[in-house]
Amino acid sequence: MAASGEQHLLSTEIVNRGIETSGPDAGSPTFYVRVRRRLPLPDFLQSVNLKYVKLGYHYLINHGIYLATIPVLVLVFSAQVGSLSREELWKRLWDYDLATVLASFGVFVFTLSLYFMSRPRPIYLLDFACFKPSDDLKVTKEQFIELARQSGKFDEDSLEFQRRIVESSGIGDETYVPRSIMSKENTSTMKEGREEASLVIFGALDELFEKTRIRPKDVGILVVNCSIFNPTPSLSAMIINHYKMRGNILSFNLGGMGCSAGIIALDLARDMLQANPNNFAVVVSTEMVGYNWYPGRDRSMLVPNCFFRMGCSAVLLSNRRRDFPRAKYRLEHIVRTHKGADDRSFRCVYQEEDAQRFKGLKVSRDLMEIGGDALKTNITTLGPLVLPLSEQLLFFTTLIKRNLLGGKQDKTAHGSDQSGLQSSSNATKPYIPDYKLAFEHFCVHAASKTVLDELQRNLELSDENLEASRMTLHRFGNTSSSSIWYELAYLEAKEKVRSGDRVWQLAFGSGFKCNSAVWKSVRRIKKPNRNPWLSCIDRYPVAL
Repeated sequence: MAASGEQHLLSTEIVNRGIETSGPDAGSPTFYVRVRRRLPLPDFLQSVNLKYVKLGYHYLINHGIYLATIPVLVLVFSAQVGSLSREELWKRLWDYDLATVLASFGVFVFTLSLYFMSRPRPIYLLDFACFKPSDDLKVTKEQFIELARQSGKFDEDSLEFQRRIVESSGIGDETYVPRSIMSKENTSTMKEGREEASLVIFGALDELFEKTRIRPKDVGILVVNCSIFNPTPSLSAMIINHYKMRGNILSFNLGGMGCSAGIIALDLARDMLQANPNNFAVVVSTEMVGYNWYPGRDRSMLVPNCFFRMGCSAVLLSNRRRDFPRAKYRLEHIVRTHKGADDRSFRCVYQEEDAQRFKGLKVSRDLMEIGGDALKTNITTLGPLVLPLSEQLLFFTTLIKRNLLGGKQDKTAHGSDQSGLQSSSNATKPYIPDYKLAFEHFCVHAASKTVLDELQRNLELSDENLEASRMTLHRFGNTSSSSIWYELAYLEAKEKVRSGDRVWQLAFGSGFKCNSAVWKSVRRIKKPNRNPWLSCIDRYPVAL
């Protein structure tokens, strides 16, 4: 029974060993079957670290002290005033001289002003845009393999490996790739990188400025993230030059931070908006597919070729309170997790040269396990900030019971029979909260079908919860850090976002990092006039 339960974790592969050179089978082709066991995400039910729960509650207490104090003060004041009759209240007020009343009123106004000034400024998302390439860059899965064959860079074994990966990836027949990958020449050149960057970045920004009617010169903060391609001058400088932005703009260019860099860029923009009032911030997230195209034979480095596709997002943020009526969402929380201190996590997605000196991204077989550990840490920290009180009480009670009584139960169970051990294990298993009670919509980084399937199983999410992620993977492929915005665009095109809905954006990438952003819709979002899904939204969802 256990073997059959793990059957979905096993994969087989027929490997050609070439022509036998000696023995009775000399001159005949020989093959062997390789069986591999795929590591799934770790079971979140079996290991929840208490320190990350405490970190989440630390965030909650720091930001929730006013919520606990103000109601108490209001109750005390109301009780005092309520015990007096109207005549006694007026008499007490007339007993004070004018100077005392004015001084008291001044202190009250000063305290109230200080409170509102010290509060973090609300960060509003006014609108966003996702670049949709032209149809001449669209390829089916068969065309993708044929283009790779025509480039002359791959042998038949490498092409067959890529074909198997693409067929099981969850990617559809309408994704986009740059023309440079069709070339027999080297695509990892600065010229090719700049041409692709100009196409996708300016395409997304042109749409953003048109939708929001914001002039480029009005933008005070610019954050660009692109992991692989980092030229000099930077991509942020390229944008400033193209749109002739103002000279005192605060610009930042983030590189090498993987598929989760979009939320990191968002976090940086939020900090800059908190420090600079009455400002607009633009966040651009993208990746250069052609520049990262790997032409070698190392299978662990061929995997990114099969998943990554063209894409770019541009987001306009504001900290001006007067922009609330035109805003779509308000930023509620950002939680970042970095596992780079661990060597396995640090090297699980690693850019290097292969034996033939070809540069590429090497993906470790431990990626699922390492990513699951980072994800577990991130959502455990996020839980106290977003979960309903009932879920927090259940989770916290069972976690304390497990940490305080687990050791004692284990000692009691030591030496007992198998049923006793099973009973002890069940008694100390922690309660995993239902995150569907905290969010109405999920935008999980569309890395691959396997990753989404494992995450759905661990978090007990429904097919509807991950519909936006799966459909984005099918229609646009893995667009790296911009994928979470294509998913939000899908929800808007389906008109699923209503006023008060909470959206969870979850991304993970090299380092290893896992980051979450939580948005709250401030109004019902109608189907936009400009959206990358408009031409095909009626065909979705599709079965994968």
